[in-house]
Amino acid sequence: MIKNPEIDIIVAVAPDMAIGRGGDLLFHISADLKRFKQLTMGHPIIMGRKTFESLPKGALPGRRNIVVSRNRSYSAPGAEVVVSLSEAVSICQDADKVFVIGGAQIYALALPMADTLQLTRFDRTVADADCHFPTISDNEWISAEKSKWATDEKSGVKYRFETLLRKI
Repeated sequence: MIKNPEIDIIVAVAPDMAIGRGGDLLFHISADLKRFKQLTMGHPIIMGRKTFESLPKGALPGRRNIVVSRNRSYSAPGAEVVVSLSEAVSICQDADKVFVIGGAQIYALALPMADTLQLTRFDRTVADADCHFPTISDNEWISAEKSKWATDEKSGVKYRFETLLRKI
């Protein structure tokens, strides 16, 4: 019997569910980036082409990088390229868990099949945000863990980490 890996979405969101602007994150908060690395290290990560291209140093080390692109001939050095999210998940059958790391189109496709949401919540909106995460329904998700609010020293942005589990 084929076992599907647990699918975790990891994302940082503003109160209006904005996740990015101009091809970049809303905020670069050290604690958020450290948590991202700690949670995803050693696991396959699935992302869209635009997310891959936004990575400052290319493929992320210590993780199997999988890029979803409709263009079969797309080249992503250090990553595998697939044409669909289902193909990305299917090539990870040997993994216990995979992380979906963005962007908006991939998140929208992954949300119905996700088991866990690893959120970083910010306390402020960004007026010119141009990328948003889909609506999270309270009927489908339950908060399993929430950190206290903390303030990023560089930006002054308040943030907290939250883990949501799909209700069964």
